[in-house]
Amino acid sequence: MTPPIAPAPIAVALDAPDLETAARWATLVTPHVTTVKVGLELYLRYGPDVVASVRGASGVQVFLDLKLHDIPATVRGAARAVARLRPSYLTVHAAGGPAMIREAVEAAPDTAIAAVTVLTSLGEGDLAAIGLEGPAPDAVRRLAALAVGAGAQALVCSPQEAAAVRAEVGAGVTLITPGVRPAGADVQDQARVATPEQALAAGADLLVIGRPITGAPDPGAAAAGIAAALRRTSAGAS
Repeated sequence: MTPPIAPAPIAVALDAPDLETAARWATLVTPHVTTVKVGLELYLRYGPDVVASVRGASGVQVFLDLKLHDIPATVRGAARAVARLRPSYLTVHAAGGPAMIREAVEAAPDTAIAAVTVLTSLGEGDLAAIGLEGPAPDAVRRLAALAVGAGAQALVCSPQEAAAVRAEVGAGVTLITPGVRPAGADVQDQARVATPEQALAAGADLLVIGRPITGAPDPGAAAAGIAAALRRTSAGAS
């Protein structure tokens, strides 16, 4: 008997216009990927019910991408409120500081707190405009070290910085990389991007991919195609 094919380390961003579409996309892609991602817009529109809807009966991991950023006590309360939904990952902004990150970690002990370093939509000019000392790889490394020191179990960074972040924080931290686009895909609103194969080679553990999958005529087939390409790359490297 042929063993089942393991799903690829991809978090499909379910940036859907409504709950029914998000749930349908999740059903189509879950045979091929480990994780589905619920962002701020979908969560604010439908509330906690969205997590159960996209998780379904498959048991797929849910990445709750709320990017919490507030005073430590407020983030603690927010993290405690969503911890009951059992997300595998919950994002906070590393720029919120070590006390805020520690509160999130303590409030959601069964969820990996993922600290967002520098948004992949920001370029060097944007960093200068907001007063964040760059260049981007240096800012990302500083925020990564700060977050891990405060207890974050995962980090969100551009695939272009993944290798440097891995060298900075070591092997025990999950690296999540948005800004991943298959070769030839439109980069859209992302400034710092890489292909799935490049991101994995750089040390990423979980690739966030949205519109190249959900915008395809058949999201399930698109997810399967990217997963198969990653398996071929891994087999060739081994």
